[in-house]
Formats: sequence, C-alpha cells, structure tokens
Amino acid sequence: MEALCRDCLTWFDHAPGPRCPACGRRRMLAHAELGSLSVAHLDCDAFYASVEKREDPALADLPVIVGGGRRGVVSTCCYIARIAGVRSAMPMFRALELCPDAVVVRPRMELYAAVSREIRARMEALTPLVEPLSLDEAFLDLAGTERLLGAPPALSMARLARRIEDELGVTVSVGLSHNKYLAKLASDLDKPRGFAVIGRAEARAFLAPRPVRTIWGVGAAMAARLEADGLRTNADLANADPATLVARHGSVGRRLWELAQGIDHRRVNPHEPPRSISSEITFDEDVRDLDMLIGHLWRLALRTSDRAKSRRIVGRGVTLKLKAADFRQITRQTRLESATNLAETIFRAAEPLLQGAMGGAPFRLLGVGLGALEADVPYAPDALFGSPETPAGRAERATDQIRARFGADAIIRGRALR
Repeated sequence: MEALCRDCLTWFDHAPGPRCPACGRRRMLAHAELGSLSVAHLDCDAFYASVEKREDPALADLPVIVGGGRRGVVSTCCYIARIAGVRSAMPMFRALELCPDAVVVRPRMELYAAVSREIRARMEALTPLVEPLSLDEAFLDLAGTERLLGAPPALSMARLARRIEDELGVTVSVGLSHNKYLAKLASDLDKPRGFAVIGRAEARAFLAPRPVRTIWGVGAAMAARLEADGLRTNADLANADPATLVARHGSVGRRLWELAQGIDHRRVNPHEPPRSISSEITFDEDVRDLDMLIGHLWRLALRTSDRAKSRRIVGRGVTLKLKAADFRQITRQTRLESATNLAETIFRAAEPLLQGAMGGAPFRLLGVGLGALEADVPYAPDALFGSPETPAGRAERATDQIRARFGADAIIRGRALR
C-alpha cells in the first residue's frame, strides 16, 4: 500500500504507519490504488471567505459571511460561521440570527475571479486537461504526467494544494479517483484542507448505503419518483434492472444505474461550456410594481447578454427566477426557436414570463438566465431578429461597441430608466 505525507510531501512505496518517518506528523494518506488514480477534483475551501480573510488578516479568527445586506442571501461563509449553522443560500437575516457576531462582507467578484485565474494557471502547469466547474472548483486529468512531473498524480496534487496555500493564501480540498463522479464525491469527504481517495475496488461498497438523493443531478422531484418505486439507496438502484429503469425514466434511468455503481465515462474536457449564464438582483425592499420590475429585467438581460457575448456563447433557453416575500421561489422557462445572445431577445422572451408570474408579487429577488448553451458563436442568427446583420442586430452590436469603449452607461435604453 503506497502512501504520502501531506505535510512534508514524502512518497512511500509502503505505508509506514500513522506518523511520517520523515517529519513525524500524522497527515499520512495511504491507499492501495494511490499510485494509479489520475482523475482529481480540486475544490477551494469557503473560497470567497478565504480570499477575504487573506485580504484582511484581522478577519482570520472571526466568523465571516460573504453576501448581500440584510435583505440578501449568504453567498458563502467561513467554517467558523458554519459551526454556528450558517449555510450558503440562507437568508441573511437568518444567518445573523444564528451567528450575530459574524462580519458580513459584500462579494467582490473581480477579486475572486483574479485569484481563480491564478489557481487555474497553477493547475494548467500540471496538465492541459483542466475542466473548471466554477471559480473555485475544477476537474483535472493527470494521466500520463508522471514522467513529466516526476511524481504520481496523487503527489502532484498534494504539491499543488500546498503551493496554492503557500502562494495564494487559500486552502483547497482534493478528491482523487478514476473518474469525475467519484473524484467530486471524494473532495467533499475531508474538508477543509482535505485529500480523500475513492478507488475502483471500494467504489460500489462506498456508494451502496448512500441515499439516491445524494446522486449527482438527482433533484427533489426525481428522488421522490425513485423512492416511490422503492429505490432509496444506491444499492437499490445498482441492483435494479437497467431496462426497467430506462423504461420508467428514459436515458436518465441508465445514467443513474451507472452512477449508483460508480461508473462514469465522461472525460475531463477543458472546453466544456457552462450549462447556463444568469444575472440576478435582491431588492432592499419587496417590489410589486410591474414597471419597476421590467426596468430591472432589462438591466439583468443586458448583463446576461454581455456575459454570454464575452464568452462567445449563445443559448436556446431563457429562464426567469423570482423569489417572493415569503422566500417561495418561482421559476419560469421558455425555449427559443434558435440560439441567441442578444439582450433584446432575452428580454422579450422573459417579459411575458414576468407578467404571467405577477400573481406571486411582491418579489424580493429577480433573475434572468440563458440556458441550453452552445459555444463559439459570437453573434448567432436570432429567433426574433434573424441575422445579426439585420437593423436590430446591427443596432445591438453598435451599442455593445459604444459601451465597451466608453463605459456601461454610455448608451442605455429608455426602459433602463424605469
């Protein structure tokens, strides 16, 4: 059984025991497959809060919540605040009830994105096969890098975790396995500053007792359907007839049957596009005025459009997200005839969805997203306006160029003044 010391980064061909013979510390990692697994999931620990603590050392020993004001929600929080029960997406007033001594910091996305880019550069120094999932997590495939890096993937990942902590001041947790699904599960087993391994041999036994609700991609509705069929655990799914699952749930049934056994054939793809791009706002006071909401909707559609255009992405689905005064979430979706990233089209698709949902007003949150994404099309033909070379398409491209040169407020639509 091979092992490595996560403190002094010494590799052992045989596990030496609970303490490292080289440094005497106890952060030993031993596993029968440690030297052969090459798919990793790296997940930053409470990333936004960790960056804020790095920027202001006076916050180091304090509970920190990153999020909006009292009307907003928690984006993330440090582990000190989590001990008090604070969680991501929790209403801020509830978080402050649980942890009244917490320091609340407004999100600084540009700062977090800059640190994320530095982390990604260090990952890409190990392998070109890096697939970001968000600012603070990514998959890496280190197969075939042992000769180049002079170390097995497990040791390379331990070195990377140390380097990120020493050079960037944030900590990460690593999951290592032979596929993406198991690597992601492993990264959450030993947080913070964790390093966990799930090998081929124990994958099915590890997964067997876990509820079906913990399977990646299984939401509340799907979980309820599975449980109604008597499928409550991974073991239940793994032992089920795959043909029956497909007949009952379509292609998703086969996928769930495979995941329940730890089977995942997806490759680490550096060019995997995001699943959606969205923008949202939490109001300081609940809003029921439709005219005001339409003004906010336009600004959010413009922001979503800008993000899509900057990444050369178009989408076929538009989603409206609302949160009522009682925190009840309302989601409405529509599908376009063709993919777009034009703000006008996103707005025109979302506006009737908003009007149809006004029975749930007043609202404390409004958001609009673009889904069913396709990559590498900067200005695609559009469902409402046709080619971007039509007058409407040319007008939006012209306003984009003006805003890029002179600032976001250099030219605005009248509806933005609402």
